[in-house]
Amino acid sequence: MAGQRSRGRALTAERIIEVATRICDEEDIDVLTIRRLAADLGVGAMTLYSYFRGKEEILDGIADYVMGNFRLPTAEETSPEAVVRALALAFLEMMREHPSIVRLFSTRVSTGPRSMRGAFEAVIGRLREAGFGDRDAVRVYGLIVQYSLGFASYQAPRPWGKADHPEAAELRRRRRHFYGTLPREDFPHMVELAEEMTTLPSDEQFLFGLDCLIDGVLRRTGD
Repeated sequence: MAGQRSRGRALTAERIIEVATRICDEEDIDVLTIRRLAADLGVGAMTLYSYFRGKEEILDGIADYVMGNFRLPTAEETSPEAVVRALALAFLEMMREHPSIVRLFSTRVSTGPRSMRGAFEAVIGRLREAGFGDRDAVRVYGLIVQYSLGFASYQAPRPWGKADHPEAAELRRRRRHFYGTLPREDFPHMVELAEEMTTLPSDEQFLFGLDCLIDGVLRRTGD
């Protein structure tokens, strides 16, 4: 069981955040309580208060932990286009690996030193190295995060769009059937384009949007 897997290691603030992150990612942020977290760690609830003042502080810790561990892409290609593409894909990967961060991004501002170094400072530095000017580097950073966040939040409840989902093909088939059997007199376009409609939450759609974003970025910053 999850609680049993979490026991047997020394209790530290880092360990508490790791387990809290797992609960939020595998289940939901609303499931996370001090009592539930303590049970998974195999300690008394009051023990956790010697590390964190409450759930809100733990949620801040999760955001700092996840973003602090952001995997900056290797600098194999240094063109502005390649850098923007690699960073956007890396942010999407982080958000899919840790779905809780999508909601945390949307509900709080992270000012933890780890997150600022890993998902802010290092990323903006990479953009400047790619040739973006000072203001453009910040603006492009915003576009990357906002686009990735928006797509990740859209895709999360639509698993038929995830190529690596074990039931993606069957879920797409069901969704195609749903669109295809709508009343044609009310939804003629959706019925006719039922197959294409199922691709809206797909990685292919993310890449299409990313190409459009990059084209626009290069036009606006290429002077």
